[in-house]
Amino acid sequence: MNKILKEIKELYLKYKEVINYLIFGGLATVVNFISYFVFARLIGLDEVISSGLSWLCSVLFAYITNKLFVFDSKTETAKAFLKEMISFFLARIVSGALCDVGTFALMVRVFHINDIFAKIVTQVMVVIVNYFFSKLIVFRKKKGVQ
Repeated sequence: MNKILKEIKELYLKYKEVINYLIFGGLATVVNFISYFVFARLIGLDEVISSGLSWLCSVLFAYITNKLFVFDSKTETAKAFLKEMISFFLARIVSGALCDVGTFALMVRVFHINDIFAKIVTQVMVVIVNYFFSKLIVFRKKKGVQ
């Protein structure tokens, strides 16, 4: 049993970033779905407006968890923190506009696809696009810094 636990721990440490990204990305998706349900079904807001608001909720959650638990980002100055935060939100605006809101609106309004199915499809797209934005742009490691 100890050998299995040791192997699991080694695999986790080897793929920690991706595993944590998937865990917290999954949780951000849960935040997105729950807030969408609240806005669209409980409050009764328009589906596209609800999708935009749920995106905002999930981005706020994602920034905190990505910074602290996924990419272990340390910013030593206010300027560096602000630059990182702005680039994170800009990347999310691009993915949110293209995938979460734009593609969602196209699927629901133009193709008349069920909103929950459309939400699932767009969330898969968002998770993939956001990982690459975060890894390659927002939280990329500077050369010589581990």
